[in-house]
Amino acid sequence: MYSRRSFLQSSLAGLLFVRKPKRMVQTVTGPLSASAMGLTLIHEHVLVDFIGADRISPDRWNRSEVVAKMLPHLTELKQLGCQTILDCTPSFLGKDPLLLKQLSQQSGVRILTNTGYYGASDNKFLPAHGLTETADQLAERWVADFERGIDGTGVRPGFIKIGVNPGSLSELHRKLVMAAARTHKRTGLTICSHTGPYVPAFEELAILKKEGVRPDAFVWVHAQGSNSVHYARFVREGAWVSLDGLDNSNVDKYAETLLLMKENRFLHRTLLSHDAGWYDPAKPDGGSIDRDYTVLFKRLMPTLNKQGFTKNDWKQILVDNPAEAFSLSEPGFK
Repeated sequence: MYSRRSFLQSSLAGLLFVRKPKRMVQTVTGPLSASAMGLTLIHEHVLVDFIGADRISPDRWNRSEVVAKMLPHLTELKQLGCQTILDCTPSFLGKDPLLLKQLSQQSGVRILTNTGYYGASDNKFLPAHGLTETADQLAERWVADFERGIDGTGVRPGFIKIGVNPGSLSELHRKLVMAAARTHKRTGLTICSHTGPYVPAFEELAILKKEGVRPDAFVWVHAQGSNSVHYARFVREGAWVSLDGLDNSNVDKYAETLLLMKENRFLHRTLLSHDAGWYDPAKPDGGSIDRDYTVLFKRLMPTLNKQGFTKNDWKQILVDNPAEAFSLSEPGFK
């Protein structure tokens, strides 16, 4: 029999040593500890097909040919120190989970794919049912991707990707945001929305909060065209500001923006990537890979290092932030 003192002591000891749930991310090859993501690019593409939702088909590309074209680029990323990428190609725009799985296995670069629908570009990439189904019906589809795998592949999404037009949100795009919110609440998946200007970004954030979603589950994609006033408000809300259009033409502008983010102590809510790639099935041999995955490593890093960026700054943006932004609690994994 325990004495009251022994019982209290054992109970307190148990509380002190309760194991916290691990934070995980869902990659195309399976769950991974968030702490093992390493240096992560949060918005890149391997293949994109712009033919439209009514005509797209996996028959439009040959996986072996895509692998032959794209594997050297991922291998170079791995050699530069990149360990993980988020492939942000949405459904009906060329998302191919089995292609991503093969490339991940062969390159050693971990890849996350997504669920959700892309309403930007005036709904060209929305399937017919995306126009007519309710937010709850769409959420059921996206939750099923997470629970059973995408399109029978067994590959599960690691985040939600939606897209909206630049102006004030239409009712259709409000529905996509609500569907994403309801999917997040059932799966824990982070919501990334191709947005751009600040007006729809703040409207999206308001919808998510009304739906009971914490701001730190939302990534404002393509925020780089806005200014520090809008960044400040977003960061103070707790949401993520994603600067994800880096290329050879805007290195100095990105350096200026990141120095501003550092000066204002916004780096803890800043994400960074290229939106680069990709194999285009409409072009011979997939076209040329004009958007370079390596500008960050070869040009932006040297530029900012000369202006006082530290190893800790880079770790914050490229390692710590992605792990925090996209991690899920262990019980969410099956």
